[in-house]
Amino acid sequence: MHEMSIALAVIDQVTEAAERAGDVTAVRSVRLQVGELAGVVPEALTFSFELARAGTLLEGAELVADTVPGRARCAPCDHEWAVGMPPRLNCPRCRGATTDLLSGRELRIVQVRWADRTASAPTREPSEER
Repeated sequence: MHEMSIALAVIDQVTEAAERAGDVTAVRSVRLQVGELAGVVPEALTFSFELARAGTLLEGAELVADTVPGRARCAPCDHEWAVGMPPRLNCPRCRGATTDLLSGRELRIVQVRWADRTASAPTREPSEER
């Protein structure tokens, strides 16, 4: 289950950011963007996060995972569409197979709420991003 390694990477990165800030005593929540094509099971990620946060600065923190829908654009006809699951990567308009995936593979920390203030997350993204 790679969701545990993702949860551990999120905890490590938030802890590093808290150490750089210097005066953080606790984390209230962490918000992630998780693309629907990233191969992450949200329930497994939440479960893993809840286990991994014990005994850390994030103990008791909420994990909020916002799903980013997969979208593609056809190179020949410029049509955009939601790819869905399982992903449909051939253009529904012209049937072309030359497509650019615009979104849906994200896996990044977008916000951290500290105990007494809100701050943006570090710009470095988890190494598990695809």
